[in-house]
Amino acid sequence: MIVLDWLVGPFNDFIWTYILIGALLLIGIYFTIRTRFVQVRLFGEMFRLIVERKDNDDGVSPFQAFTISAASRVGTGNITGVALAIGIGGPGAVFWMWIIAIIGMATAFIESTLAQVYKIEDKGMFRGGPAYYIERALGYRKLGIVFAILLTLCFGFIFNAVQSNTISQSFMDVFNVPDWLIGIILVLVASVVIFGGVTRIVKVTQLIVPIMATFYLIVALYVVIMNFSEIPAVFKLIIDSAFGLREVVGGGIGAALLQGIRRGLFSNEAGMGSVPNAAATANVSHPAKQGLVQSLGVFFDTIIICSATAFIIILAGLYTTGEQNGIILTQESLALHVGPWATYFIAFAILFFAFSSIIGNYYYGETNIEFIKAHKSWLIAYRFLVLIMIMFGSLATVEIVWSMADLFMGLMAIINLFAIALLGKVAFKVLEDFSKQRKMGLNPVFKASSIPGLKNAECWEDKK
Repeated sequence: MIVLDWLVGPFNDFIWTYILIGALLLIGIYFTIRTRFVQVRLFGEMFRLIVERKDNDDGVSPFQAFTISAASRVGTGNITGVALAIGIGGPGAVFWMWIIAIIGMATAFIESTLAQVYKIEDKGMFRGGPAYYIERALGYRKLGIVFAILLTLCFGFIFNAVQSNTISQSFMDVFNVPDWLIGIILVLVASVVIFGGVTRIVKVTQLIVPIMATFYLIVALYVVIMNFSEIPAVFKLIIDSAFGLREVVGGGIGAALLQGIRRGLFSNEAGMGSVPNAAATANVSHPAKQGLVQSLGVFFDTIIICSATAFIIILAGLYTTGEQNGIILTQESLALHVGPWATYFIAFAILFFAFSSIIGNYYYGETNIEFIKAHKSWLIAYRFLVLIMIMFGSLATVEIVWSMADLFMGLMAIINLFAIALLGKVAFKVLEDFSKQRKMGLNPVFKASSIPGLKNAECWEDKK
């Protein structure tokens, strides 16, 4: 216990606060400069590419790959995490969430493009991600296995326990439904999805993600319209709180900066190494296409969904009392705008957000289990362990699990940042090739021979 307390206590806080956040920021700024602000230059292109059809029956479409990543990325952090950031750091935290999202879009482009370059084909589907490009591009299979283990433990097991716990606690509080019953229902529904393989996962996520996001944004838009005259004041408050003299004197600017960056990074996952696993599944004619689509995913998660929650909370003004925090702050803020039914709406929003995260998280673990050992028995064992963790999360308190997840995710991110820092030059050349073809009025098509010396990019080799 002493060793565990040391790992998830001060040492863990040190990693997150100083090493990890600093590394993510620096590499995000570096990629932004080296790509000449790809997230701004090609922002319009992202919307065109997300609806592009795949060339043949292999793999999934760019939009389907986007929904897999969004399913995992858009979760309870968009509701609870934003409330925590504002509750602790004030409205100024929102501004720094926006900044980190814009910077993170460049990092998301690089890691997702690399996942596409080094993906492999498996029975008509594609697999890839950091473990794959660590092995295939850098030749470090053992390091790839370490990453795969960390990601599987973090997303497949721990985060899924947290998500099921969030659902069960929410429904117990609002509807007085026993936690064991919620756990059984979640296990049954999740088993139907995950035992159907990636095809069924895609079908579920492409249905759930647009529906849950649309309904949540409609409610947020209603709140904004009803308080339209106050919107300029909200923007002014956010900016003043991020840079204001009062915050500098009171130390609040540090809290706003730290909370905004931290919650922003954890929400959009740029640089963490999780999203590339979904990006690799897409069947596109050029790796940069899915890189741009997943860059848009960061914008969608933070600038759109997180901002919707932020506006609901700031317009209500309850964060100033300090009496509510997390999900309670979001629930009571929305109730102030729309009435008592807000509590039920948030409960169902959490259900859809968290369950979609369970499905997305499961897939991340699956593709990394297959990297470690591509054997059916391993995959079946992993599926049953995921279901056990979903049930465990529904019944247990998971504070220590949260701390362990932070530790594993931190180590995972450090490995991924090391890899993409070394391989960034490949992604830069891929982007140059994409931009060159677009300027010529072509629909970009990539070949491994387009980059001299590119090896182990088997899905892009010239087919004679």
